[in-house]
Amino acid sequence: MLFNLRRRRERRETIDRLYGAIVAQARLPFFYARLNVPDTVEGRFDLLVLHVYLLFRRLAGEDEETRAIGQGVFDRFIADLDDSLREMGTGDLAVPKRMRSMGEAFYGRATVYDAALRSDDDASLAGALLRNVYSGEPLAEDAARALATYVRAAAAQLGTQDAAAIIRTAPVWPTMDTNHV
Repeated sequence: MLFNLRRRRERRETIDRLYGAIVAQARLPFFYARLNVPDTVEGRFDLLVLHVYLLFRRLAGEDEETRAIGQGVFDRFIADLDDSLREMGTGDLAVPKRMRSMGEAFYGRATVYDAALRSDDDASLAGALLRNVYSGEPLAEDAARALATYVRAAAAQLGTQDAAAIIRTAPVWPTMDTNHV
């Protein structure tokens, strides 16, 4: 019994650590200052979705326990969204509707990003990022292409990392400098 409690606590700590690494990466000023991601609730949501998706995608092809950690990170993300909505003053009756909408947004974006990453179609990935992250703003096309370069580099870098090492420590994201974008 105590072993199970300790194991659950360790798993929760692992999930919280991984989610914290995702949040820290998604909040880097580089995205907002250099890649012109709108520093709004929506812009931050989209960068969070992007990084949760990238980690979830990396862990999806692993063993059952590793996939369960990935699912736990996703569940932690959903709980964080729920908490954030409530902190922003969204009423109890409106939260489920907003959560459903955000869940649909996550899965829709994940589907599009996944197809673009599998096809090596940079224009498709940049177009998806332009629509989602930059709300289709025509002046953001260069920024969307730069963000697509980062996303492709992040997916490749995560793909080279051992899943057990990611879970033990945290994902290692691409270095944010002018050489990558």
